[in-house]
Amino acid sequence: MKVYENIEQFYQRNKLDFIPKNSLGHFNVFKRAKATTSQITYNKRDYFKITLLKGKIKINYADKTVQSDNYALMFSDPLVPYSWEPIDENQGGYFCIFTESFFSKFGQIRDYPVFQTNQNKVFILDDFALNEVEKIYLKMLEEIKSDYIYKEDVLKNLVFELIHYAMKIQPASIVNLEKEEKKSKIYLLFNELLQRQFPIESIYQRLELKSAADFAKQLNIHTNHLNKVLKENTNKTTSELIAQRVLQEAKILLKHTTYNISDISFCLGFEEPSYFINFFKKRENTTPLKYRKSVII
Repeated sequence: MKVYENIEQFYQRNKLDFIPKNSLGHFNVFKRAKATTSQITYNKRDYFKITLLKGKIKINYADKTVQSDNYALMFSDPLVPYSWEPIDENQGGYFCIFTESFFSKFGQIRDYPVFQTNQNKVFILDDFALNEVEKIYLKMLEEIKSDYIYKEDVLKNLVFELIHYAMKIQPASIVNLEKEEKKSKIYLLFNELLQRQFPIESIYQRLELKSAADFAKQLNIHTNHLNKVLKENTNKTTSELIAQRVLQEAKILLKHTTYNISDISFCLGFEEPSYFINFFKKRENTTPLKYRKSVII
């Protein structure tokens, strides 16, 4: 099962010393390599990231593609997969990474448009804007090394400076994609949104996106269009794909946990345990309890 890359795995992948998150979440800031042709590929990540990209680069996120010839500011979050392809070797910039819990009691970071699924996430910078944004990152680098007792509040304010600076300037123009390429990205994003809800690791965890309409709203497209794209790619409807993944998770929970049927029903988004039992029985010709007894030795 494909799992999100978490903060610790990010440090391992980049061969960095891991800084354990504190009770207020995690934050760190880095300089990008000055010369690189390495690509960032679509991948699952459970943290937020704001990146100043210097150099000619093609950026893909959701079903959109933009190209920056000089400087761009990009906002990444767990809901939207992204990738970028350096076009030349003259790359550089900065980036900061943080968890949602870092902003606990300090504001709802997801409420800002740059971290919402259907909004612009890439902003092209001119020389003046580059200078202003670099100043913010340099303040972050200086602050994170300080011993100031309230430095985390300062860092949060600097993140908000980046957010508000970006929202005041014009977003990057979207490159027109071929029709088939756009459909492929819609399918990819749907699948990312679906898979990100799993695995269920606590009885307090619950599916947020449960219906075709839920996914269509997140993707800012009509439900019928989503159904059509998925049908063309998988020969299954949106509801069938959701049900297939929910059933898979139900079997995992029944086999590998001691959660009772009510808990599993809640986690998987059913309003009543009876709805879950009927759902399971319709597809497996047995009840969840009988299935559990048959697979546990």
